Amino acid sequence: MKGRNMSVSIPAAAVATAEPIMSGEEMYRLGLAASTLGQDGEFDLITAHKWFNLAAMQGNIEARAYRAELAKEMTPEQIAEAQRLAREYLSSRTPRYDA
Repeated sequence: MKGRNMSVSIPAAAVATAEPIMSGEEMYRLGLAASTLGQDGEFDLITAHKWFNLAAMQGNIEARAYRAELAKEMTPEQIAEAQRLAREYLSSRTPRYDA
């Protein structure tokens, strides 16, 4: 899909009631939590990639590095799912405006 722009259409009513987007640091911490062993002894690479991707979009340098490392351990399908989840998150939130 080279050269194509992707956009997400969001109804105005959804924006009015949507939660603000978390900070890059908050997203980074969620990525770290998902990338550590859970109670079931499993890593959640898809969720971790999603949060690191979102944090990287906010300018978090550490998140970029962790996302790149995770991607080496993931299948293309897993990465695509993580990206889909990141887009879904963004489409259901409003930008945070810090004064």
